[in-house]
Amino acid sequence: MYDLIVIGSGPAGYVAAIRAGQVGLKTAIIERNEIGGMCLNWGCIPSKSILESVKFYQRIIKDSSRFGIDGIDKKGISFNWNKAIKRTDGIVKKLTGGVEFLLNKNGIDIIKGEAKILTASTVLVDNRHLETRNIIIATGSASPVIENNHEGLVIEPKEFFKERELPSNIVVVGKTSVAVELAQALSMMDKKVTIISDTDGILPKADRYIREYMLNTLKKGKINLIFNTVVSTTDNVWTNGKLTVAEQAIDCDLIINSRDRKANLIESDIEIDLHDGFIKVDENCETSVKGIYAVGDVNGVSTFAHIGSAQGLHVVNLLKGINNKLDIRKLPMNMYTIPEAAQIGLTEDEIKAEGYDYKSSEFPLSANGKAQTEGATEGFVRILSDNKYGEVLGVQIIAPNATDMINEASAYMQLESTVYDIAQTVHTHPTVSEVFMEAGFMAVDKAIHI
Repeated sequence: MYDLIVIGSGPAGYVAAIRAGQVGLKTAIIERNEIGGMCLNWGCIPSKSILESVKFYQRIIKDSSRFGIDGIDKKGISFNWNKAIKRTDGIVKKLTGGVEFLLNKNGIDIIKGEAKILTASTVLVDNRHLETRNIIIATGSASPVIENNHEGLVIEPKEFFKERELPSNIVVVGKTSVAVELAQALSMMDKKVTIISDTDGILPKADRYIREYMLNTLKKGKINLIFNTVVSTTDNVWTNGKLTVAEQAIDCDLIINSRDRKANLIESDIEIDLHDGFIKVDENCETSVKGIYAVGDVNGVSTFAHIGSAQGLHVVNLLKGINNKLDIRKLPMNMYTIPEAAQIGLTEDEIKAEGYDYKSSEFPLSANGKAQTEGATEGFVRILSDNKYGEVLGVQIIAPNATDMINEASAYMQLESTVYDIAQTVHTHPTVSEVFMEAGFMAVDKAIHI
């Protein structure tokens, strides 16, 4: 008899399992594919590794002379996808191996196979019945298949990060940060890229300010954008390297499917309520069946790995009698675009809808000394605060390291800090993070360096 069975070993599942083992719960984790799930094997880690390679490539081309480096023949420089993939594979192997080591170290039984839930306390894996007091479903999500009748034309993200010959004309179907990241990376490899969104924009969960900024960035980067279009290649819309959509014939040798994701649902003999294709959960990630929880992007609350991990930890705390509220709005949202974008708290539209009397305070990286020395002055920190008490309601960042910088804002929001607290927080000099203090001063009165 287990105290907990976790189905799925991505960041939501393996973090929950490790923590459960640490606090003395007899735990098993079931995985049908690879330890680490989509994030470590085919998603977060491979994509970020490729982005770093691409950014390094672009910096050599664009900035080497400006930084005082002579002798580089730019005509002889090219991006080698397969070498970048070999580096990526090494990182993935090291991280997934580390996760498996930690699972074993904390006494977690690793069971490979396909799970089926028989009852709220019984899971079947390859004709093996496992009894448990609690179940966590952490099976993740995937992009719905693009209907296609041309072999090799459409590729799923899971299959993309492999050694291959990349063609010149690539279409990315999707509108989330994953789609934008892929499109920018490919464009910076000197590929001709088109993004096709099924709505009238990109980054639907981002603050409007960030959405508009990144939309302009994509246009400047000469990435073709097509909106309000659903892609299907079953109706003879692709012929001889041309994809006809929205009354346009665009060059297309490969389509990457990065559509909005839907839950990877598992077979179950008991009914578990769904909502819009995801497992429906309450504020504690418990499903409609008592004792069965769903964490990570299988529940549709968020697609971000760190939020899935936070949900997993929250459930384990509940099982140990600790019930602290998990406020999703106080967890950061990261977008590994170029430049990076991140946000936390309420968006400006949400603040307006809730009727706050608020202030927007923005400080640009271009006025920051460290950013200037690094040659990376594009972006800003923007604080949205309540005029009555000065409470920080939301933060948005565009910066090369926005996904790291947002964690400072996360600490402020967890502590319910005010703009006065931010203004009084002394930051070391010169650092890019000084922009937080400046934005705080701007909210209180006036920034120092502008």
